[in-house]
Amino acid sequence: MAQIDQAKTIVLGVTGGIACFKAVELVRLLIKAGHRVQVIMTRGAMEFVTPLTFQTLSGNPVASETFNLTQESEIGHINLADSADLFVIAPATANIIGKIANGIADDLLATVIMATQAPVLIAPAMNIHMFENPILQENLRKLRRVGYHILEPATGFLACGYEGKGRLADPETIADEIERLLTIKDLSGERFLVTAGPNREPLDPVRYLSNRSSGKMGYALARAAARRGAEVVLVSGPTALECPSGVRRIPVETAAEMHDAVIKEFATASVVVMAAAVADYRPVAAADQKIKRGKGPIELRLEPNPDIIKELGQHKDGKMLIGFAAETEDLTANAAKKLREKNLDMIVANNIAEAGSGFDGDTNIATILDRTGASQELPLMRKDELADRIYDYYIALKSRR
Repeated sequence: MAQIDQAKTIVLGVTGGIACFKAVELVRLLIKAGHRVQVIMTRGAMEFVTPLTFQTLSGNPVASETFNLTQESEIGHINLADSADLFVIAPATANIIGKIANGIADDLLATVIMATQAPVLIAPAMNIHMFENPILQENLRKLRRVGYHILEPATGFLACGYEGKGRLADPETIADEIERLLTIKDLSGERFLVTAGPNREPLDPVRYLSNRSSGKMGYALARAAARRGAEVVLVSGPTALECPSGVRRIPVETAAEMHDAVIKEFATASVVVMAAAVADYRPVAAADQKIKRGKGPIELRLEPNPDIIKELGQHKDGKMLIGFAAETEDLTANAAKKLREKNLDMIVANNIAEAGSGFDGDTNIATILDRTGASQELPLMRKDELADRIYDYYIALKSRR
């Protein structure tokens, strides 16, 4: 079941600010995702980035002038407005926000915005004091009231030398929000609890036991569920990944901490997706001081961690429980055994020894099994795509139930 038409047309408005360079990367990400991108630039934007840059990346001429005879020979601003499946302004200056909020259409971008019937996403970028200005804030509230989507700017060091809220959101964050707005909300009303990443079990103040999990699959699952309309809580072990847009993340380190966080959130979840590589064992006792190197071998005594997914399987109460099995042999047999023993509804199995299916990669190869005995083998694909395929399977299984 395809959740998003990859031929969607996104009209991207670029206004005059130093953050224009991030819009270049945004175009690249959107084209890579299979979208058609049409760029409109204001005169101010062209002071920072040339139209040729956007034209080269998008493969389409850049629109900039309302009274350009070529562009307007077929009432071009109306064609632009009608062609959009989604309209995005990034970066959006205080100037363009003020124009839109007050119905001013004195350049091509503002005119097309007035004419479009597509959803509009605005990503502001400006000096912290401009962003905090009560007039600007009232304009944003006004736009929200009439249905515009506002992606809050990030906090950090600003090009003007100040530090605070006003930085354009990262291109990846904007791209995630675009996908969310374009995606069918077939998981709306669901509350997903997703786990991701490894655990760290301390040996001493310096060292710990862990595994090779990067958390990428779990984060892809959290991102896809949020994009498809679910409320998502992500319980994450240590990773270097950004929290997906619209997801509430609970950071943890040890398996015991993950257990406590999951049990706390379990009561209000309707679907649990256990994608974390939970540590099976932990040291019986962690040393208070750094363990010094000696001449001979040392012994390390381990004890089992709580079996989180088994505990959840004993108290499902109608919840859907999806597990993962990372195997190196007998993939289907081992996954089917885990499915039964843990009382899961679905399990996603992958052979981590297979090329393209190991830890820390951007791709995976998986086999999905469910408690009815049905299964589906999926070929090599990006983890974001696999996440959607897993949820397609979940929706089909739920309808059969």
